[in-house]
Amino acid sequence: MGRVIDMSREAFEDLVGEALDSIPSELTARMRNVVIVVEDDAPERGLLGLYQGVPLTERGDWYGGVLPDHISIYRNEILRICDSPDEVVAEVRITVVHEIAHHFGIDDDRLHELGY
Repeated sequence: MGRVIDMSREAFEDLVGEALDSIPSELTARMRNVVIVVEDDAPERGLLGLYQGVPLTERGDWYGGVLPDHISIYRNEILRICDSPDEVVAEVRITVVHEIAHHFGIDDDRLHELGY
Protein backbone atom coordinates (compact mmCIF):
# COMPACT_ATOMS: atom_id res chain seq x y z
CA MET A 1 0.00 0.00 0.00
CA GLY A 2 1.18 3.48 -0.81
CA ARG A 3 0.11 6.75 0.70
CA VAL A 4 -3.41 7.32 1.95
CA ILE A 5 -5.76 8.53 -0.77
CA ASP A 6 -6.84 12.13 -0.24
CA MET A 7 -10.59 12.51 -0.78
CA SER A 8 -12.96 15.02 0.72
CA ARG A 9 -15.85 13.85 2.84
CA GLU A 10 -18.27 15.27 0.24
CA ALA A 11 -16.65 13.30 -2.60
CA PHE A 12 -16.67 10.15 -0.46
CA GLU A 13 -20.35 10.64 0.42
CA ASP A 14 -21.06 10.98 -3.30
CA LEU A 15 -19.42 7.57 -3.85
CA VAL A 16 -21.63 6.05 -1.17
CA GLY A 17 -24.66 7.59 -2.91
CA GLU A 18 -23.53 6.18 -6.25
CA ALA A 19 -23.07 2.75 -4.67
CA LEU A 20 -26.61 2.95 -3.28
CA ASP A 21 -27.92 4.01 -6.69
CA SER A 22 -26.29 0.92 -8.24
CA ILE A 23 -28.36 -1.45 -6.09
CA PRO A 24 -31.44 -2.71 -7.94
CA SER A 25 -34.57 -0.78 -7.02
CA GLU A 26 -36.35 -4.08 -6.28
CA LEU A 27 -34.00 -4.46 -3.31
CA THR A 28 -33.86 -0.88 -2.08
CA ALA A 29 -37.67 -0.76 -2.15
CA ARG A 30 -37.65 -3.56 0.45
CA MET A 31 -35.28 -1.80 2.83
CA ARG A 32 -37.15 -0.73 5.95
CA ASN A 33 -36.23 1.51 8.86
CA VAL A 34 -32.53 1.83 8.05
CA VAL A 35 -30.17 4.80 7.84
CA ILE A 36 -26.79 4.83 6.10
CA VAL A 37 -24.14 7.27 7.28
CA VAL A 38 -20.53 8.07 6.51
CA GLU A 39 -18.31 8.30 9.55
CA ASP A 40 -14.70 9.39 9.41
CA ASP A 41 -13.17 6.92 11.84
CA ALA A 42 -13.92 3.28 12.52
CA PRO A 43 -14.09 2.00 16.11
CA GLU A 44 -11.34 -0.47 15.23
CA ARG A 45 -8.66 -0.75 12.58
CA GLY A 46 -9.66 -2.77 9.54
CA LEU A 47 -13.40 -2.19 9.93
CA LEU A 48 -14.75 -0.68 6.71
CA GLY A 49 -18.45 -0.74 7.53
CA LEU A 50 -20.79 -1.82 10.28
CA TYR A 51 -24.45 -2.86 10.38
CA GLN A 52 -26.26 -2.45 13.68
CA GLY A 53 -29.90 -3.40 13.92
CA VAL A 54 -32.47 -6.13 13.47
CA PRO A 55 -32.24 -7.82 10.05
CA LEU A 56 -35.44 -8.00 8.04
CA THR A 57 -35.39 -11.80 8.38
CA GLU A 58 -35.60 -11.54 12.19
CA ARG A 59 -38.38 -8.99 12.46
CA GLY A 60 -41.73 -10.23 13.62
CA ASP A 61 -45.00 -8.90 14.97
CA TRP A 62 -43.10 -7.45 17.93
CA TYR A 63 -41.10 -5.14 15.66
CA GLY A 64 -42.30 -1.57 15.90
CA GLY A 65 -41.41 1.72 17.45
CA VAL A 66 -37.70 0.96 17.30
CA LEU A 67 -34.87 3.20 16.19
CA PRO A 68 -33.71 2.66 12.60
CA ASP A 69 -31.04 0.14 11.80
CA HIS A 70 -27.73 1.93 11.40
CA ILE A 71 -25.18 1.29 8.65
CA SER A 72 -21.87 3.08 9.04
CA ILE A 73 -19.35 3.38 6.20
CA TYR A 74 -15.91 4.34 7.53
CA ARG A 75 -14.22 6.84 5.23
CA ASN A 76 -10.70 6.98 6.65
CA GLU A 77 -10.37 3.21 6.94
CA ILE A 78 -11.43 2.68 3.31
CA LEU A 79 -9.09 5.44 2.12
CA ARG A 80 -6.27 3.91 4.16
CA ILE A 81 -6.44 0.50 2.45
CA CYS A 82 -6.83 1.74 -1.13
CA ASP A 83 -4.01 2.63 -3.52
CA SER A 84 -6.00 4.57 -6.12
CA PRO A 85 -9.27 6.47 -6.53
CA ASP A 86 -10.59 3.56 -8.62
CA GLU A 87 -9.94 1.20 -5.72
CA VAL A 88 -11.84 3.57 -3.41
CA VAL A 89 -14.85 3.46 -5.76
CA ALA A 90 -14.77 -0.35 -5.83
CA GLU A 91 -14.25 -0.72 -2.06
CA VAL A 92 -17.07 1.70 -1.23
CA ARG A 93 -19.45 -0.27 -3.43
CA ILE A 94 -18.40 -3.61 -1.95
CA THR A 95 -18.73 -2.25 1.60
CA VAL A 96 -22.16 -0.69 0.97
CA VAL A 97 -23.48 -3.90 -0.61
CA HIS A 98 -21.98 -5.98 2.22
CA GLU A 99 -23.64 -3.94 4.96
CA ILE A 100 -27.00 -3.76 3.17
CA ALA A 101 -26.86 -7.52 2.80
CA HIS A 102 -26.70 -7.77 6.60
CA HIS A 103 -29.92 -5.71 6.70
CA PHE A 104 -31.46 -8.46 4.56
CA GLY A 105 -30.20 -11.15 6.95
CA ILE A 106 -27.21 -12.42 4.94
CA ASP A 107 -24.31 -13.37 7.22
CA ASP A 108 -20.58 -12.83 6.71
CA ASP A 109 -19.87 -16.44 5.72
CA ARG A 110 -22.34 -16.27 2.85
CA LEU A 111 -21.14 -12.82 1.81
CA HIS A 112 -17.55 -14.04 1.62
CA GLU A 113 -18.70 -16.97 -0.53
CA LEU A 114 -20.29 -14.39 -2.86
CA GLY A 115 -17.15 -12.25 -2.95
CA TYR A 116 -18.23 -9.52 -0.57
